[in-house]
Formats: sequence, structure tokens, C-alpha cells
Amino acid sequence: MNHDDYTTSTAAASGPPVLAVSALNQAVARVLERTFPLVWVSGEISNFTRAASGHWYFTLKDDAAQVRAVMFKGRAQHAGFAPREGDKVEVRTLVTLYAPRGDYQLNVEAIRRAGVGNLYEAFLRLKEKLDREGLFDPARKRPMPAFVRCIGIVTSPQAAALHDILTALRRRVPHVRVILYPTPVQGEGAAARITRAIQTASQRAECDVLLVGRGGGSMEDLWSFNDEAVARAIATCSMPVIAGVGHETDFTIADFAADLRAPTPTAAAELCTTPRSEWLAALYSYASELTRAFKRQLAEQGQTVDWMSRRLVSPSAQVKHQRVKLQAMQARLEHATRMPAAKARYQLQYLQTRLQNRLPDTRPARLMLSEHSRRLGNAVQLLNQRRRQLLNTQLAQLELLNPQRTLERGYAIVSDSKGRVLRAPSELQARSEITLRLAGGSAAVSIAGVQPTLE
Repeated sequence: MNHDDYTTSTAAASGPPVLAVSALNQAVARVLERTFPLVWVSGEISNFTRAASGHWYFTLKDDAAQVRAVMFKGRAQHAGFAPREGDKVEVRTLVTLYAPRGDYQLNVEAIRRAGVGNLYEAFLRLKEKLDREGLFDPARKRPMPAFVRCIGIVTSPQAAALHDILTALRRRVPHVRVILYPTPVQGEGAAARITRAIQTASQRAECDVLLVGRGGGSMEDLWSFNDEAVARAIATCSMPVIAGVGHETDFTIADFAADLRAPTPTAAAELCTTPRSEWLAALYSYASELTRAFKRQLAEQGQTVDWMSRRLVSPSAQVKHQRVKLQAMQARLEHATRMPAAKARYQLQYLQTRLQNRLPDTRPARLMLSEHSRRLGNAVQLLNQRRRQLLNTQLAQLELLNPQRTLERGYAIVSDSKGRVLRAPSELQARSEITLRLAGGSAAVSIAGVQPTLE
């Protein structure tokens, strides 16, 4: 080791930490992403390239400056048009830094043709007006109900968004009733009809939550949801409202007025339903975070592959290396998902064993109950037999005292015209009517004369 090497090593050990170039670039990238939020930038397209992976690479410039930009495939496929050299565009972008090359660039999330500025200014003016009135105040936002029994949908019956919403609801909550309040979602008069549909749903109060939305489109296509009357109808609705208008990058006045904003109509259907359990919600959240991280890493690797493909004669080795890395990550992911399931299955078996051991023995109680039931049945049967014998004895005595049996032996009952029973000859009068009741019926008899019998 020479003297220069020793000096450098000593300085590095006693002075501030020394950063590698990659660590420095990653730190700068994080600072840029935290410092600059999503912004709209206008400029002219230059050096536009569509890579084989589907990513877009271009330069955005004006008269005084230019900056490199990239739009990944997942965003580019929703652009609605393919830009060309010299096109005037407006992009919604995140300022970042491509760490492997150290280049400052724009990560584009949405792109549109220049010329919708007037609509956007009108959008901002209305947003500012309603915001001053407190229409967008988070304090007036209502929480979503925990248990939803009926969901209302305000959209067009012909819209593809309706099919997406219904498909999501059938998958997540097939037991929930759905009511459609049909209305056009674009074109002349659409805003007024959307307003009436929301007011109808509010007056009927049939639903627990109301979904208002449509699929994606240009700013002009979504303009009906930037209407003041629509915003006020949403704010005064008698039930919580979820707005799901356009794609994730589309924002309308209806989104700000609603109690909850969903990035897409399908997401609106998912937000209005309660997850089945906390652990499942956590699992979905972890899966979503892992998916986003995985897609972000794949996008960055894809950008690296695109950059290297323009410099290397054959990228097959790099592609093979990335495939091996992807397989390793897949194996790690499968291992990470199997372990919690095996642990939960073992715990379930352990709890089942404890439950079986603690179940009480009910056989003695069942035998005692059976004996009591048998004895009770015997007692009831004996009591019924004694009562039946007593009843038969009383019936026989009653039969002996029955007047009909006396009549059948040749006797008769004599009664006057008033039905009074006559028992002595002195009660009979000549030329009077009497009734004789015999065993076979009654007979009316006239008395010619009465002669007492002397004994």
C-alpha cells in the first residue's frame, strides 16, 4: 500500500460517509418524487419512440427548454391516441430520475391533446367557487355504511361501466339488491338528466348508498359530471354517494362533491361493500402493495432492457438473467404465501383438538331423561285408565236414572198445556187437554171426566 492509498482510506474512515453513484441517484430520485407532486406540463412532442415492450419514450420541449419523458405501457394503452412528432400535448406527470443513467426525466401518467385549456379553466373556476361554499369540506363527507342491503346506480344502461359495476357486485356481494336510475352520461342535456336521476334516488330513499359514474373518455366526454347542478344534487343527496367517473387519472367536480371518490366505476362498486373479514382485507392490501411494487420493478427493469437493447447487439443474456430473477421472486412469493396458510391450518387443528377434549359427556343425562320419560308415560297411562273406569261407572249409574228407561217399561209422564207435570188425580180437570209422554213419543189427550179411584 503506498502513501496515497493510506491517506484516502484514513480520510474515508474518519470523514463523512462516501456514497456510491447508484445510492446517490436513488436518493436524488426520492427527493424529486417527494418534492414535486403530480403536475400538468405542456409542450411539443419530439424524438418519439415506441419500444417493443409498449413503453413510449419522447422529448417534451418548448421554445426555451426540453426534458426527456417516459410513459409506461400500462399508462400508454389508456391514452386514447398515439402522439406524433410536433404534436402539442399536455401531460400529467411525476418528476423523477432514472437512477441507472442519472437522467432527470418525466414519468407521464396521462396525456391529452392541447386545446382543452379553456374547459380546464372553467373546471378550476367552478371548483374554487364550490370549495369556498364548503361543498367539498371533508367535515360534511358521510362515511359509507358498514352493512349495505341495497345499492343505487346512476349511469347509462348502455354503458360498459354498468356491466363492470354489476360484475363486481355479483362477485363480491351477490345478495345485495341493485336499483338502476338510467340516464345519459354525455351529450346535450345529459347534466340535467343526471341531476334528475340523483334527485329521484334521493327522494325515494330506497338505497343505502348511491354510485354515480361512467367509463373513461376525453375531458369533453366527462364534462356532464363537471356541472354545478350535478355537484349540488350529489351534496344534498339523502344517502352517501360514491363517484366513479372515468379512469384513475380523471378528476371531475362530481368526484369532489361526492362523499367518496373511486378511481374507476369498478372500484366504486368495490368501495361500497364491506370486506368479509379483517384478515382478508389485510391480505388483499398486502397483495395490492406487492403487485404495485412488482409492477414498478418490472417497469423499471423493462426501461433498463429498452435502454440496453439500443446499445447491445443481442439482449438475450440480459433477458435470460431477468427471467431467472423473476422465477426466484416467484418462488419466494409462493413460499411466503404457503407458510401463513400452513401455520393457520396447524392452529385450527390444535383448537379443534382442545374443543373435543372440553366437550361435556351428556350420556348420563340422556339416560336419566329417558328413564324419567318412561316413568312419566307409565304414570299418565295408569291415571288415564283409572279415570276411564270411574267414567264408565258414572255412565252406568246415569243410565239407570235415565227417564227414558222408565218410559220403556210402560210408564208415562202426564203434563198440562203449560208443560207442568201432573202427579195426582186432583190436578186433572174435565174437558182439559193433557199430554202423555210415552217411550215412543207424545200424545195429546182430552179428559172427558175425572173419577178418583178409591183404594
